Amino acid sequence: MVAECTFVRVDPESDFSVINLPFGIYSVDGRAPQVGVAIGDQVLDMSTLADTGLFKHIEALDGTVFAQPHLNDYMALGRPVWQAVRCALQDFLANENNSARKTLTNNNKQSSVLVSMDSVKMHLPARIGDYTDFYASREHATNVGIMFRGKDNALMPNWTHLPVGYHGRASSVVVSGTPLHRPNGQRRPDQTKPPVFGPSLRLDYELEMGFFVGPGNDLGTPLTLQQAEDNIFGIVLLNDWSARDIQAWEYVPLGPFLGKNFGTTISPWVVTMDALEPFRVVQPKQDPQPLPYLRDSSAVGGSPAGSGYDIQLEVHIQPKGEGDFYQLTKSNLKYMYWSLKQQLAHHTINGCNMQPGDLCGTGTISGPTEDSFGSMLELCWSGKKDIRLGDSGLTRKFIEDGDVIRLSAFCQTPGGHRVGFGKCIGQILPAKTLSFC
Repeated sequence: MVAECTFVRVDPESDFSVINLPFGIYSVDGRAPQVGVAIGDQVLDMSTLADTGLFKHIEALDGTVFAQPHLNDYMALGRPVWQAVRCALQDFLANENNSARKTLTNNNKQSSVLVSMDSVKMHLPARIGDYTDFYASREHATNVGIMFRGKDNALMPNWTHLPVGYHGRASSVVVSGTPLHRPNGQRRPDQTKPPVFGPSLRLDYELEMGFFVGPGNDLGTPLTLQQAEDNIFGIVLLNDWSARDIQAWEYVPLGPFLGKNFGTTISPWVVTMDALEPFRVVQPKQDPQPLPYLRDSSAVGGSPAGSGYDIQLEVHIQPKGEGDFYQLTKSNLKYMYWSLKQQLAHHTINGCNMQPGDLCGTGTISGPTEDSFGSMLELCWSGKKDIRLGDSGLTRKFIEDGDVIRLSAFCQTPGGHRVGFGKCIGQILPAKTLSFC
């Protein structure tokens, strides 16, 4: 049982409690970005903390990793180091007799390791070498399949046998708060006529989570399920922006392309898997039973912990010119059919080598009820009905220029600490006018 944080005051409703301690990359006043850890409304300067000797007992850790403008080097160190750093941080924050803390207190330098969140600029947490997006929610895949292929052919034959995925574009992954322009592209609104070019008219969000890979694996050497679990550093919120009309015209036969790669937004704070350990649950039953390399006894109750995570997810929209946000989606990661470690193990089964800082998206996380659908495509059922925005009288089918989409997530046990993810926010700007078109 972790004691309360006594180093700084942490509001009980804060996303960033002492059992969370997510990692991120921040900068202040234009200085070089570096590694920080969130606690309450403060950021712990990990480089300065390392200089106090707090981590000197961790042999595999070189404190200079915390002075880097990315988390890749730290992610590469592996779970034993991550866990040792976490334990050291929790002792520092909760134990007034911690030696590094006493040194700071005696020299009246407690503030030297703290930076107010209000004063920092957040950056992407890693140099993302590769980005893969999965399609791991049965409810979402079924809903989309019904819309486009009918109820009797909703799921493709392979879907219940493997975690379907595609390779996205790492270069257009952006941190929360970065505005994106509505994409231009080819659409075919009238199936009896040739395609037309112009701004997407069916721009959508997708409620996802993304996980960052730790040490990874050598080319040609797959990860087992257990190795895959140990290779997941942590999770962020992920909005897989989607231009549905561009996507619908281009995706056959090779899958998503320009309808997706114009932008993907992630939250800046990476919540580690150790912070999420108390919130593990049994994931949905998998039928038919997966092939041996994907077969997970904990997924079907073989372990009390399970392979799913009870993470409450919400999406809100702030329409252009409005001050209020209105809820669109309320879902949960526990609904996801394929677990995170199954996704990663499958990704490597052919020998594909994953590297520190690689990002994998879960795919849209929809639940069993309409209010838990994780995209506007599902909520408006491909444009057949309006989505009411609270009691405002406003409606949407898809995202309009100037709209802001906000994803949020948290876990909390009754009477316990809150583990939150912060916010994942993006605004859609008008499409750029292209003179050559």
